[in-house]
Amino acid sequence: MKYVKLGSSGLEVSSIALGCMSYGEPQRGSHGWTLTEDESRPFLRQAVELGINFFDTANMYSDGTSEEIVGRALKDLGRREEQVIATKAYYRTHEGPNGQGLSRKALMQEVEKSLSRLGTDYIDLFIIHRFDETTPLEETLESLNDLVRAGKILYLGASSMAAWQFAKCLRLQRADGWARFISMQNHYNLLNREEEREMVPLCVDEGVGVTPWSPLARGRLARPANVQSARMELDLVGKELYNHFEESDNQVIDVVGQIAEARGVTRSQVGLAWLHAQPVVNAPIVGATKPHHLTEAVQSLDVELTAEEIKLLEAPYVPHHPTGFGY
Repeated sequence: MKYVKLGSSGLEVSSIALGCMSYGEPQRGSHGWTLTEDESRPFLRQAVELGINFFDTANMYSDGTSEEIVGRALKDLGRREEQVIATKAYYRTHEGPNGQGLSRKALMQEVEKSLSRLGTDYIDLFIIHRFDETTPLEETLESLNDLVRAGKILYLGASSMAAWQFAKCLRLQRADGWARFISMQNHYNLLNREEEREMVPLCVDEGVGVTPWSPLARGRLARPANVQSARMELDLVGKELYNHFEESDNQVIDVVGQIAEARGVTRSQVGLAWLHAQPVVNAPIVGATKPHHLTEAVQSLDVELTAEEIKLLEAPYVPHHPTGFGY
């Protein structure tokens, strides 16, 4: 395993993060394809054995049961001081007032709930899942700073939003001496590179690490264009993200397959290797529901694409509508 500093911080994370949205009770929440605790444990164990120390979950994944499963497993599988646990807040977790968003009240109560479900005294990386347009930004950022100063959160991250919104966050944090965001978890892969227009340059300039979600485009980069998976049929968010599929997307997928075949590696390894080649990317968030998902992800760290291969992968791309801000 390779380890890197997350952004310009001193936090060391594995170059592959295990995305834990797949782990949670299927009858809880909107992700009916998730794995139960007994089904999830082998993947968390495999991740630890492969050297992965970066685990990404959220308070709303499977109605909080993802945090519970991850917290119990990691307590049994390793030393807390070596683990980097990331979780998030923004989406609705209960009906009625203050059940969603990034108000001071919502943040304080959601952090406490996440700490309880994870069974830990602190959250290594707390991520605002989306930008909250209904709460004054100063209220959100000052509350996050207070949670850091209280020791309940060690580092702050953000997820999909417009670059101007993220720039405003960073400016206010700097001006007021508040704890700053060290990472951006955004929708970035070979089939959707719109983040390269503004967000990626901003992160480079500000020393913010990038940890892309859906690095394999919900599995579309891991198989031929005409092959469907069971999750693709059940994944409503994935259908929304990729409902405007272009012919150029099929061409990108074909090139991924050609390079994979020529190199004797898998398509997923090529898709991840392209992300590893982007200097701003620290650790793609990789989901795993089959053992080979993790082994291939880790092996991708040893696949160094040539400049010509990168050029071939990027050539078919055409502009897309930015997606992911609402999911």
